[in-house]
Amino acid sequence: MKLSRVRGFTLIELLIVIVILGLLMSLVAPQMFSKVGSNKTKVAAVQMEMLATALNTYRLDIGSYPATLSELRQSSQPNWDGPYLPKDIPNDPWNNPYIYAVPGQNNEPFSLMSYGRDGKAGGEGEDADVVFK
Repeated sequence: MKLSRVRGFTLIELLIVIVILGLLMSLVAPQMFSKVGSNKTKVAAVQMEMLATALNTYRLDIGSYPATLSELRQSSQPNWDGPYLPKDIPNDPWNNPYIYAVPGQNNEPFSLMSYGRDGKAGGEGEDADVVFK
């Protein structure tokens, strides 16, 4: 019986492949991770649109905006025809509650915003405030 010799990769070949993969990851990873932050900002904007629609529907039924977002799910107001959201009030994509105020800023009926990743007013990039307009 004749045994054939199985040939594997040498240590140098494996090191070259690892270096090439490392270089590729260093080029691709920053671009992919920057997309995560911008996607969270877009998710916050979409969630605020949903909340604003629920707030406007509440106002049409009751005649005024709710004092808190939780009134979209449960309220003892006459003419309340809710719940106005199918699930609980969501947190923003960074797991912080949305900031809601009635009346809003600049003579708006309400204001709705997220403080971004850092949970503080102001900031830049992913830490910037996301404001419903």
